[in-house]
Amino acid sequence: MRAVAAFALVVAAAAAHGQTYKWKDAAGVVHYSDTPPAKGTAQVLRPDNRPEATPSLPYELARAAKLHPVTLYTTARCDACDQGRALLRARGIPFAEKTVNTAEDREQLHRAGGKDELPLLVVGNRPVTGFAAGTWNEALDAASYPRKTMLPPGYRTGASEAAAPVPPPRLPAPPAPDEAAAQAERQQPRQQPQPKKAPPDFQF
Repeated sequence: MRAVAAFALVVAAAAAHGQTYKWKDAAGVVHYSDTPPAKGTAQVLRPDNRPEATPSLPYELARAAKLHPVTLYTTARCDACDQGRALLRARGIPFAEKTVNTAEDREQLHRAGGKDELPLLVVGNRPVTGFAAGTWNEALDAASYPRKTMLPPGYRTGASEAAAPVPPPRLPAPPAPDEAAAQAERQQPRQQPQPKKAPPDFQF
């Protein structure tokens, strides 16, 4: 009851400021606050405690993003990657960011048309290796992206993810019926055979 009352106070106070944030910490505890966490991502809630819908894109931008989606491949401690990301954000380009840190990530980079140089910009089916503002803008112009940002207020680019996400662990296949029966029989405790009783007229 106290938790419900505390949550109601947080939502009421946050409503006065306009936004409520919901997130989980490292221990899995859910938090509600009128300020976002220092690290990680938070879900913005409306006053009725429902997630805010992602703002819709203007027609021209939405059409370009549908026909020629933009993907940016980056890695850590890469100045050129930072410059490329800044260009996309300044121009208001919706994009997905893939990080390259492992051999599996590099394999996905090569499949996307990249080499061993980052960043890699992919506009639709067109890969552009390395950062050069003129080349990047030319590729975006050819895909009919607006030259100035048209992103609606409140639009947020999704968090980056590994180019080759770790697959979920495989569960062992269930044993075949005959094997399952044999395994169950092996797990049952064995009973020692009972000694046979001697007949009444038997003498040792």
